[in-house]
Amino acid sequence: MTPAVASVVVQLPAEAAWAAMTDWAAQGDWMPLTAVGVVSGDGGLGTRLSARTGLGPAAVVDDMEIDVWEPPRRCEVAHHGRVIRGRGVFEVEPLDAASARVTWTEELDGALARLTAPVSSRVLGLALRRFARNCERRP
Repeated sequence: MTPAVASVVVQLPAEAAWAAMTDWAAQGDWMPLTAVGVVSGDGGLGTRLSARTGLGPAAVVDDMEIDVWEPPRRCEVAHHGRVIRGRGVFEVEPLDAASARVTWTEELDGALARLTAPVSSRVLGLALRRFARNCERRP
C-alpha cells in the first residue's frame, strides 16, 4: 500500500483546526468536486459518512465509518465503498498557541491506488491549501 500524504500549516489554534477539519458537511467547501454528508451518528466515533466526488455519472461514492476518534488530534476512517477501500487519517499537530499542522493521509487498497498515489498526494495538498484559506478567512 502506497500512502498519499499532504500537510498544511494553518494559522489557527489546534482545537479550531480540528473543529474545521471534522465539520463533515463543510468539507465540500474545500475538497475539490466533493460533497460529504453524515449518514448516521453524531460526527464522532462510529459515525458513517458518505462522500460523492466527481461530476455527473463520473462521480464516485465513498462510504466511510469513523473508527478512531481522538479529538483534537486524530481521526481515522475506514473506507468501505465499492471503488474506494482502505483508510483515511486526519491529524492535527499544535505548533504554537495560534497555529497547527494538519496532515491528511490516504492508504487505499488496490493497484490503481498505488499507481495514482503521487497524483492523489497533489490533490490532497490542493484540498488542504483550500482548507487553510477557508479557515483563516472565517471569523
